[in-house]
Amino acid sequence: MTINGPAPTMLAFFLNAAIDQRAELWLKEHGQLEAAQAKIDAKYAAKGLTRPSYGETLPDGNNGLGLALLGATADEVLPPEVYARLRAEALQTVRGTVQADILKEDQAQNTCIFSTEFSLKVMGDIQQTFIEEKVRNFYSVSISGYHIAEAGANPITQLAFTLANGFTFVEYYLSRGMHIDDFAPNLSFFFSNGLDPEYSVIGRVARRIWAVAMKEKYGANDRSQKLKYHIQTSGRSLHAQEIDFNDIRTTLQALYAIYDNCNSLHTNAYDEAITTPTEESVRRAIAIQLIINRELGQAKNENPLQGAFLIEQMTELVEEAVLAEFRRIADRGGVLGAMETMYQRGKIQEESMQYEHLKHSGELPIVGVNTFLNPRPAELGAPELIRSTEAEKQQQIANLASFHARNADKAPAALLRLKDVARANGNLFEALLDAAKVCSLGQISQALYEVGGQYRRNM
Repeated sequence: MTINGPAPTMLAFFLNAAIDQRAELWLKEHGQLEAAQAKIDAKYAAKGLTRPSYGETLPDGNNGLGLALLGATADEVLPPEVYARLRAEALQTVRGTVQADILKEDQAQNTCIFSTEFSLKVMGDIQQTFIEEKVRNFYSVSISGYHIAEAGANPITQLAFTLANGFTFVEYYLSRGMHIDDFAPNLSFFFSNGLDPEYSVIGRVARRIWAVAMKEKYGANDRSQKLKYHIQTSGRSLHAQEIDFNDIRTTLQALYAIYDNCNSLHTNAYDEAITTPTEESVRRAIAIQLIINRELGQAKNENPLQGAFLIEQMTELVEEAVLAEFRRIADRGGVLGAMETMYQRGKIQEESMQYEHLKHSGELPIVGVNTFLNPRPAELGAPELIRSTEAEKQQQIANLASFHARNADKAPAALLRLKDVARANGNLFEALLDAAKVCSLGQISQALYEVGGQYRRNM
């Protein structure tokens, strides 16, 4: 879930689906599924509506879990005490990550909907709910440097801004009375890997700084000191010229990530420079990881570069540069204070312009793009596009209209409660979990927009 605005609502949809799937399994195990479905059918018949159905062939390997209760939520067909127990079980075991990082949205990605203060408050509400519901295996926020790098930042700035944003969330959650060891394990990070040498140590520097701060400043336990991070290879390094070379760049970036012990890795498809990736290009991107992990012998060892002079020296230099950037941010009133004067945005834009200047002048060599050009370049034909069909679009519109119709009697009250909770400074995510059962994304977004404040960039 990558967009700030609706991310909390999408998370509520996801968690409700996980609860309903757990309920469906329970109903099957206890031989009560047919009775539950009959109850749902009767509800629709009484309203003169048609119960929704999937209506398509399930993909290979999909068992259709969750479709048996389509058109209803588990609390409508289960005794309250059973639903409460299954809900707790689902929330305490569900795994995933939500990327709701409002700070990088303001600084780099520009998909802000609500005011920064309101968005930050909702992020805190999500984490507060995770603590109260004992959600231990789901990351409440993916603190993202990837979009900072894609907007133009160099590796030092990406790492410094991302870690600074992470510490800002820590300070905010602490200010709300949460204990460091109750929320720190629910934080994860997301970095980009380009080809600059600094990327070879981005993870180890992040982990060193995070662990020291967690231990020495916040008194956090061992689990909280462990920084978990995901790497995605650089989208900005993909080029339309000599497009096949992109897989070579992605492979090298993936090696950086694996040798630096990232927790998870996304390898970009070579054709993402020009279009949505095709099945063929995605298979090649996956093959990069498979070949590294299954065939490359050195990748079967942890820390294969540990102790190498270059890596150790690079670690020291990158850490020093990151801490220097921390001081510049602190001098401007911290992350939020620096955002008031658009410090982060300005620095990212300057570094982006510098990158483009070096690329166009040839000082930064990019093979096949500005140097070692192909004397007989292949003509770039029309790319294969992956798009929804008109029938699929119309089906989705019809599904939404049907959802609105069957919940017309419940949605207004849920939306009103959502706005009341927001005005009373209550926990919005708890209200979102209920509203998401009967309200659409658009309805919820509009309701929150009325009370959350419109995003306006500082000038």
